[in-house]
Amino acid sequence: MSLLTLDQVSVAFGHHPLLSKVSFSAEAGERVAIIGRNGAGKSTFLKIIAGEIIPDEGVIRVEGGMRVAQLPQELPAANNKTVREVVSEGGGDIHQLMQRYNELLADFDEAHHDELARIQNELDKRQGWDLDQRVNHMIQRLALPADKLMSELSGGWRRRVILAQALLSNPDVLLLDEPTNHLDVPTIEWMESQLKQFRGLILFITHDRRFLENLANRIIELDRGNMLSFTGSLSAFLDYKEKLLEEEERANALFDKKLAEEEAWIRQGIKARRTRNEGRVRALKALREERKERVNRQGTAKMTLDSKEKSGKLVAEFTQVAHSFGDKVILKPMDLVVGRGDRIGLIGPNGCGKSTFLKILLGQLTPNQGAVRQGTKLEIAYFDQLRDQLDPEKTVADNVGEGKDTIEINGQNRHIIGYLQDFLFPPERARTPVKALSGGERNRVLLAKLFTKSANLLVLDEPTNDLDVETLELLEELLMNYDGTLLLVSHDRAFLDNVVTSTIAFEGEGNVQEYVGGYEDWIRQGGKFPDESTAEVEKPEKAEKKTEAPKKVAEPAKTKSKLSYKLQREFDSMPDLLADLEQQLEELNEVTSSADFYTGDQEKVQATLAKLSETEQALEDAMERWVELEEMQNG
Repeated sequence: MSLLTLDQVSVAFGHHPLLSKVSFSAEAGERVAIIGRNGAGKSTFLKIIAGEIIPDEGVIRVEGGMRVAQLPQELPAANNKTVREVVSEGGGDIHQLMQRYNELLADFDEAHHDELARIQNELDKRQGWDLDQRVNHMIQRLALPADKLMSELSGGWRRRVILAQALLSNPDVLLLDEPTNHLDVPTIEWMESQLKQFRGLILFITHDRRFLENLANRIIELDRGNMLSFTGSLSAFLDYKEKLLEEEERANALFDKKLAEEEAWIRQGIKARRTRNEGRVRALKALREERKERVNRQGTAKMTLDSKEKSGKLVAEFTQVAHSFGDKVILKPMDLVVGRGDRIGLIGPNGCGKSTFLKILLGQLTPNQGAVRQGTKLEIAYFDQLRDQLDPEKTVADNVGEGKDTIEINGQNRHIIGYLQDFLFPPERARTPVKALSGGERNRVLLAKLFTKSANLLVLDEPTNDLDVETLELLEELLMNYDGTLLLVSHDRAFLDNVVTSTIAFEGEGNVQEYVGGYEDWIRQGGKFPDESTAEVEKPEKAEKKTEAPKKVAEPAKTKSKLSYKLQREFDSMPDLLADLEQQLEELNEVTSSADFYTGDQEKVQATLAKLSETEQALEDAMERWVELEEMQNG
């Protein structure tokens, strides 16, 4: 049964249609990736479902009582609230009722008796008394530090906290807009594992192709107001889409040829006009209207890099270089040689020292120990530095051209408006203030500004954020053909695999190693993230049960005095039962997350999904029973 249905929905801003009579339906268990060019209406689509935007026309039908939760793109504030408090806010009205109830109890006055009774009645009706228990369960499930302040957490951990907040309401639909932005790879992989266990409907927008491949079991593309739905992998969809575009181009060419023939006919001499057929004239008018209504596909960005004069064969050399900040070791003594033409990826958790490493390599920071030798004739372009150089109040043209009408590209003068069209900014958009642009458009401005600079050493820090798939692939191709030297910091695993030839991995406690190949090659060579990241990232539930469950059983003197013999045996068996259910759930998730699962025999698909749902419910029931027995034994 469909949780959500959109019927002939349209939305337009001015003359630009984002959605044109779009129909869509989705069921529980689907994980739907929404893709499309920057500005195609992906975020608008999510806002319609969330009820934040009312469509211009069409009908939206939802199953009765359906709960929708959102994971906002912005990180929560690093304030003085505890993790427990922020997670509890996911309870919405119930959280507010519980807060008011506790306030009244703490300062009881007979005048508040009626309000207290009303709140108690409301909490009874809405089963609100178990909010604290659900908060505790969610904190345990996501391995969160309950009593830490938000100001003490990194961005990745704060992202975990708002995911817990969103899941607390037990939503039927979960909306995610760029959930992996600014997360490191360990946290992205942790998020994948958590979302695969969600039983409801997920609709998400992401620029991370590996995240999309691993999570989505359905893809919808928004293109010029239309929606295309596809079941299968991203690579299969792109092949399918390419064929559709080829067919569209052939159909448009035939249409344009027919229109040209009719236009030539109508412009013939007096004799022809006297004898022309009125039906043919009406048909020509219809053709003209149809051509006028056609929405042409936005072109492909054209990017070129000028590497200018070649650098020396040696770009940089480390000799026993080491660095620390106080007691924190960033880099243990290491040797490294960066040669001309190398394409090197830097990977590691946020805060591990990648930026410090780059500053040392580029000569911006002197290491505590060792020597750094830089090569000759280096012309450096640094993507991260450009982020602060965009003036939001100025137009795109003024930001890129720095007030000039023409710029020099590859030795030739080009008008700034023509140059920006290569980056998919038509003249009217090139004259738009940067503050009015989408995230993807701003990143294209940054790239356009970067590529005005001649460089033989290119340093890119997270260049892929918010870029659509086609622009990502174009940037990949450009970097693969770049004859200068590239240093790339990225958490986009697919981008790294496609671009770099070697990887510098930050493996914790100052251990920095160089490996041949990209991210997957690093994994195959035994690479792993620091223990402090993976301890709670890879399988938080299992790690939690392994540490907590044995501790409960290891106190027989205490438990035997509180539980009967039968209940004590049930309590002692809980760790094994939980571990078994988790193993079953993991195996089922692996089956259902495969790219071809939903294209197989439908009876088998439904049976597997039913088994998945039963196992998830069994695990939840077992967890609740374990908590119940624990409370009984502690009296």
